Amino acid sequence: MNLRGYLRAIRKYWMLVLLLTVLGTLAATGLTLSTDPKYASTVTFFVSSQTSSSQTALQADQFAQRRINSYAGVMVSDRMADLIIKKANLSLTPAEVKSEISATTDVNTVLLTATVIDTSPDRSLAIANAISTELNGVVNGLDNPGSTKTTTFLNAITGPTLNTTPVSPKKTLNIGLGFLVGLALGVSAAIVRELMDVTVRTADVMQTLSKRPVLATVALDAATAKSPVLVRTTVRSPRGEAFRQLRTSLKFIHVDQPLKVVVVSSSVASEGKSLTAANLALVFAEAGQRVLLIEADLRQPRAADYLGLERAVGLSNVLAGELGVDDVLQPWGDSGLTLLASGSIPPNPSELLGSNAMADLMVALRARFDMILVDSPPVLPVTDAVVLSAVADGILMVVHYGRTTRAQFTSAITALDAVDAKLIGTVLNMAPVKDIPSGYGGYRYAEEAKIPAAATKKRTQAAVTTPTPDSVRRRRATEDLPTKTESPTRN
Repeated sequence: MNLRGYLRAIRKYWMLVLLLTVLGTLAATGLTLSTDPKYASTVTFFVSSQTSSSQTALQADQFAQRRINSYAGVMVSDRMADLIIKKANLSLTPAEVKSEISATTDVNTVLLTATVIDTSPDRSLAIANAISTELNGVVNGLDNPGSTKTTTFLNAITGPTLNTTPVSPKKTLNIGLGFLVGLALGVSAAIVRELMDVTVRTADVMQTLSKRPVLATVALDAATAKSPVLVRTTVRSPRGEAFRQLRTSLKFIHVDQPLKVVVVSSSVASEGKSLTAANLALVFAEAGQRVLLIEADLRQPRAADYLGLERAVGLSNVLAGELGVDDVLQPWGDSGLTLLASGSIPPNPSELLGSNAMADLMVALRARFDMILVDSPPVLPVTDAVVLSAVADGILMVVHYGRTTRAQFTSAITALDAVDAKLIGTVLNMAPVKDIPSGYGGYRYAEEAKIPAAATKKRTQAAVTTPTPDSVRRRRATEDLPTKTESPTRN
């Protein structure tokens, strides 16, 4: 993962980063406020020794320097702790007293400093006072056991003094460290989550895995749930512009041999292929072309539902020889879009889609429409999409942002390549607007789409009688409907 990937992970999981940063700061603040403050008292001794007639002052100082570390050890000894307890009248154990005392020395001097840290400022100062009065006697008692002669002198030259400002906890430092630790944990968690995410989320990943261009990135905006199909109020949204970009890409991807029949599929179910096919058909129709949308997903058809049209009779009935194609074509208002619904669900979808009847039907439909979009089942569960690729000029793969895994996408591409299916490109679907580098954001256009409002209203059950093959035959007999295919009149 490069720097751009790290930044993308932080941006994607910014709430996790913020949460852990706040938790780290609050934890450090709580721990700091719940910790009892501690106070320090210090006393500094000048160490010297008595010189003999044969000893120079320099030798005496060197002797004191050699012994000074030993005197630091005496300061935190059990004997010294007992004397301090008695002198300061403390209710502490020798071990507790020793834990509060620390001694420091300087190898270049004969100075010895004692520091006492306690939660009580008065007790801290009392212990320091006891050290200043008792240490000299203890040291001389050890240097000259059984004698009252003093040969070593530990004179207090500074203190005992009490620092009235608590030495711990250090509030600013602790809270700052808590903030940094929380931030580091948040960033690390975001990066780990990104590395563990095996779904497809970027056009770069799609292009790397498929070796085909990403023709469009369709945004998931606020209007998607209310109006999944592009109607007058949403056609100029970022999502509508994405489908226009897709239309343009398909138009010019093969200039010498323009695409006329495109299969729209996906790796697995629920990636939005049917809705993509429906919206793509609408923007082609908006450009003034005669467009046919074929609902060739004979297993779980959805396109007719999106357009508010019936699917009781359709493609399966035509392929089975029960009806002619003109009997089941349904125009979507006066938009220039026509739907060939799935019809009744057959027991053998793959066989029907791969039949000679399907091939002959596609030849006839090519002559009647400028663009034909075929909504097919997903590639991995069934072979229908692969079968349909034989009668199409290319396949368009739809990938759901954050849902389709890289393994699923790669397996679908491999399956199509194995039969030399012409995969012309891919579409990243349902991507957050913030994750689209070239997104339109909140930009709006004044021009309205020329899609009739009446065509966007879904038919109600009271107004529509579900057709059946028998009812269609009876209607043809009474209305003298033509049985041969005729080119539709453009509106």
